[in-house]
Amino acid sequence: MKLKVFYFLFLLGVVFSCKNEKETAKTVVAENKQTTVVTYNYSELKPLLEKNDDKTYVINFWATWCGPCVKELPAFEKINNEYADKNVEVILVSLDFPKQVEKKLIPFIEKKNLQSKVILLDDVNEDVWIKAIDTTWSGAIPATLIYNKNKRTFYEQSFEYETLTNELKTFLNK
Repeated sequence: MKLKVFYFLFLLGVVFSCKNEKETAKTVVAENKQTTVVTYNYSELKPLLEKNDDKTYVINFWATWCGPCVKELPAFEKINNEYADKNVEVILVSLDFPKQVEKKLIPFIEKKNLQSKVILLDDVNEDVWIKAIDTTWSGAIPATLIYNKNKRTFYEQSFEYETLTNELKTFLNK
C-alpha cells in the first residue's frame, strides 16, 4: 500500500511539475497598488508589432536602468496624451529584469505616473527577437518602432518631443 501511495504521489508530482509548452502572458500586480504589468515573450509580443488596422503604433523599447530611455519617456507620454484622439497608440516595452518588476519597474511606473501601456518583454532569445523586430537593430536601447498599415520605420536612437512628433506626423499625413 505504501508503495502505491509513493508511486501515485510521484506521478502527481511529475504531472504538475511539467511546464506547459505554450507560455502565456503573466501579470504582476504590486502589493496594495493598482499598477499591473503584463509579461510577454516574443511570440506573444509579435502580434502587437504587426497590426494592420487604422491605428498608428509607437512602440518604445526601454528600461528603468537606461538613462537615455528614462530621459525620453516624457516625450512618449506627451505623444500618448496629445495624439490619442488621432488614433495613435503608445506602447512602452520594458526590457527590465523580470525579477525586478515588483521592486523597480512598478514603483517606477507609479512614481513617473506613466499612462501609456507598459509591457515587460521576457524572452531569453535576444538574438532571435532583436533581428525579428528589425534587421538593423543592434539591440541597444532606447529604440522605437513606429508603424501603421502604410509605413514602418525603426529608430535606434533617443528622441526629444519635437523630433518624435515630427516623425509621427510623417505617418499621420498619409
